[in-house]
Amino acid sequence: MKWLSYLSKLWSGLLLTFQHLKKLNTRKAPSSIESPNFFQEKEGLVTIKYPREQIPVPDIGRYQLHLDIEDCIGCDQCARICPVNCITIETIRSIEDLGVTSDGTKKKLYLPKFDIDMAKCCFCGLCTVVCPTECLVMTSNYDYPTTQLSEMNFHWENITAEQAEIKRKEWQEYELAKKQAKLNAIQNDSSPQNPKNEKQTKPLLNIKSKTNPIDNTTI
Repeated sequence: MKWLSYLSKLWSGLLLTFQHLKKLNTRKAPSSIESPNFFQEKEGLVTIKYPREQIPVPDIGRYQLHLDIEDCIGCDQCARICPVNCITIETIRSIEDLGVTSDGTKKKLYLPKFDIDMAKCCFCGLCTVVCPTECLVMTSNYDYPTTQLSEMNFHWENITAEQAEIKRKEWQEYELAKKQAKLNAIQNDSSPQNPKNEKQTKPLLNIKSKTNPIDNTTI
């Protein structure tokens, strides 16, 4: 009869439920796949109490990017190698000494803007590989939920927008002064009053006449 088959299926489902109820006191400890006992724990609940409990992530995992702005030299290599164009960098040349990074690399550029759009990031890790000062790294933070897409854009800077405008003007004035000094040097070199440009006249050779003793003709 059909109703007996229904009851048997219902009873098998209830038995499975009771079996799980007996295991409520045993839980699997949150552990990463690197743990030697990861595949040994076959019994117990696997649901963790997130965010109070989190599964450990590997040290070499690819998650949120972080920039140490003090060690960045603005070389733009990370932005050029990014396959999804999620890195945007703006730099300004400096006319003064900006010091060196932690590894001794000389800094020559200001960074008014260094943006990483994690909504575009594909977590390939190429940007961290090409960074010459190793200032761009991937952290173990993989949880940064938000309701605004714009908040996925992480921003760094070492000068403010007002300071950036001042530094741009300083560099433009420096370049103009450099070009003007070069033009003045060229004009001074081509001036007729410059002693370097005066033609030095060589004295004419004093050719003495000689008499041929044979026929007394002058050579």
